[in-house]
Amino acid sequence: MSSQAAEQSYEPVLSTHPELPSDERILRRRLLQVLLAPPASEAITYEEFLDWADEDTLAEWVDGKIVMTSPASTIHQTIAGFLLKVMGIYAETHKAGVMISSPFQMKLENGREPDLLFIANDHLSRLKSTYLEGPADLVVEIVSPESTGRDRGEKFTEYEAGGVLEYWLIDPQRRWAEFYQLRNGRYHLTYAGEAGDYHAQVLPGFWLRVEWLWPQTMPPVLEVLRMLQVIA
Repeated sequence: MSSQAAEQSYEPVLSTHPELPSDERILRRRLLQVLLAPPASEAITYEEFLDWADEDTLAEWVDGKIVMTSPASTIHQTIAGFLLKVMGIYAETHKAGVMISSPFQMKLENGREPDLLFIANDHLSRLKSTYLEGPADLVVEIVSPESTGRDRGEKFTEYEAGGVLEYWLIDPQRRWAEFYQLRNGRYHLTYAGEAGDYHAQVLPGFWLRVEWLWPQTMPPVLEVLRMLQVIA
């Protein structure tokens, strides 16, 4: 029996308990996905991975294997939510492209789930119903103790080789942000620090005050949109 069919066979178990809180139902579904995942030694195709995963799945497809990832922390979600609102509204207002947040797959050498993706209008043809076929123009990863090796190592190399034009690494534990831009096939660090202004390469006219990223100094979204002259 395929994992998708097996999951469907377990669906009545979940549906017969509608009284369960939504968080508990999500947790049970994720546990079920782990139990039904192919053995770690069993390679699967990307299409099989997409069939197995759903929109709540926290997993990546690496070297043909499923790699589960950890749930995000509160500080992670605070920063991701802030950037999604500010950059998403800016991009929409300027008709520049779209912002998408995790969990959403970007298929390069492997199938990754960046925290945030920006796809410019010229590349919207890469956007499929359940994944991005090819590089985003800009990727944001919010570093955690669990993810720092991947974000600064494997993903850095894959995003560089795959043609992601701009890569942001945000480390809330260290209050440090790094901004890389792709030039001649290699990432160059164009700005790093805990404060100061950074001007995006692929989102024309957009700039970010780095201290906005830290929850202790994060301003209201509307205030930021006024400074970016998106609203009056």
